[in-house]
Amino acid sequence: MPDDPSSPKDGTESPSATADGVIAASLERIHSVLADLTQAAGREHDRATHRERVIDRLHEENQRLRHNELQAAFEPVRTSLYRLYDLVRRESERDEADPAHVPKLLAAIADELAEIIARTGVERMPVDEGDPFDPARHRPAGTCDVDDAELHGTVVTVQRAGFVRGEKVVRRAEVIVARVAADPVGGD
Repeated sequence: MPDDPSSPKDGTESPSATADGVIAASLERIHSVLADLTQAAGREHDRATHRERVIDRLHEENQRLRHNELQAAFEPVRTSLYRLYDLVRRESERDEADPAHVPKLLAAIADELAEIIARTGVERMPVDEGDPFDPARHRPAGTCDVDDAELHGTVVTVQRAGFVRGEKVVRRAEVIVARVAADPVGGD
């Protein structure tokens, strides 16, 4: 077989053979690095999958705990509602309703409802006749003319109770406010 013209006659490798060897070595290193990267990416994928499973499990536990806490918070309210239901049901089953008993019954129901609301952390706000009108605590439902100038701007009647949670007013009391009657036009 004839000698390759590109190979030197003195037994040393040709420049193209050296380049082929360098390329082959470089490709081998690239394959090795890619294999290492593939393994590292696989490990990171496995870790990420594990983290996602842990996060999902913790989220489910958190949701279950929150649900249980809500149920526990509702229990005192439910207990009060059961009592209210029993009271109303018992009164509805009476053969004869005593008209004098109805206002007392309705007052008892209102008190029971206020207690139920209180179990949620909201209390009735005390408002009395004669208190000065305060727009932060009172909602005017109307006015009532009075002759006494000292009563001007005070609460005459409370139509709906107000409620507070701590110091915060969550529902203003609906009140009728006193005002001094205006003099008739033209006078006497």
